[in-house]
Amino acid sequence: MNRQPTNNRSPAVTILLLAVCTLLAVRLFNFAQKGGQPIANGVATSTNAVSKVSLPQPPPFTPTPEERSVTAIYSRVSPSVVAVANKALIRRGNWFGGFQVYEVPQGAGSGFVWDKKGHIVSNYHVVHEASSLTVTFPDGTSFDAALVGIAPDQDIALLKIDAPPERLHPVRAASSRDLQVGQTVLAIGNPFGLDTTLTVGIVSALGRTITAMTGRRIAEVIQTDAAINPGNSGGPLLNSNGDLIGITTAILSPSGAYAGIGFAVPADTVARIVPQLIDKGSITRAGLGVQLLPDHITRRAGLHGAAVYAVLPHSPAAKAGLQGISQSLHGMILGDVITAINDVAIKDVEDYNTILDTLQPADSVTVTLSRNGQLRTVSLQLIAIDSI
Repeated sequence: MNRQPTNNRSPAVTILLLAVCTLLAVRLFNFAQKGGQPIANGVATSTNAVSKVSLPQPPPFTPTPEERSVTAIYSRVSPSVVAVANKALIRRGNWFGGFQVYEVPQGAGSGFVWDKKGHIVSNYHVVHEASSLTVTFPDGTSFDAALVGIAPDQDIALLKIDAPPERLHPVRAASSRDLQVGQTVLAIGNPFGLDTTLTVGIVSALGRTITAMTGRRIAEVIQTDAAINPGNSGGPLLNSNGDLIGITTAILSPSGAYAGIGFAVPADTVARIVPQLIDKGSITRAGLGVQLLPDHITRRAGLHGAAVYAVLPHSPAAKAGLQGISQSLHGMILGDVITAINDVAIKDVEDYNTILDTLQPADSVTVTLSRNGQLRTVSLQLIAIDSI
């Protein structure tokens, strides 16, 4: 009697076999996915492992000596450079027929610490017509500033803040007399409100002349290609030693922004004027002791130079025999015309004022004079014109 094989496996054994088959299928799939790599202890291994490619690493960055110098100067001087905010009072009418007074921002510029007493140097045009002034340091600390004195003809202003001496780091001043074209210069300021901005350039030219807000010419100005923009005014121009050589003051630009030509009032002018502003809030100009004719009258007479209108009694000019205009039956008679001081040609009154701005009371000068077509030279000692 033939007997058909019977299946004596229980349901539990069947489930176990299915689980084993499923596990084997999964491991075979993983093996195929890994490119036929054997799997040991659940971790894929490879008999043909690809070695990692090591890219060459650049050497550690080393700044050049010039870069280290610029960085060191910025670190030392930038805490001394401030932003100067100028606010003005305006009056506006209201609906009730009256008016209200508002204080509004009028302008902004830069400045720098002059001494431990809290004196801040800036440009006159930065503080012009301000009702209040605020000085802000790079760390955001602000102080109300008082106006100590101004020298509008040189575009210099002196402020004072009540700040602890330990946080005041004066900028060292150098002489601008020995500058040479091509020297490296650095400017730190707040162009367009971007505080504590550093720009680097060179001395492009020396002995330039610019015009102050008063219409007077500022002589011996430094020209630089370091980027100077609105907001830089009043900030320091430094040499490669980090010392002050000028105050960034003006730009020459058709657009009003940086065009590669900036100007700075020389440090020698600053050093001459700031101590006077500290002492008495104004400056004392050197003079010969004469009053001058307006240029248009001198030109009408066909002369070139600074014509003397009157000589002050007991002045150096009087002692040297200078003469002003006089009257005769035939009209006005011109006296002396100043044509040179210390061999520097004087073409008009502005030339006369410009050269005297570079001199001090008690300096000795040689003056070339023309009278009735005859030239002569006299030597005399300058005096303070407000002491007569």
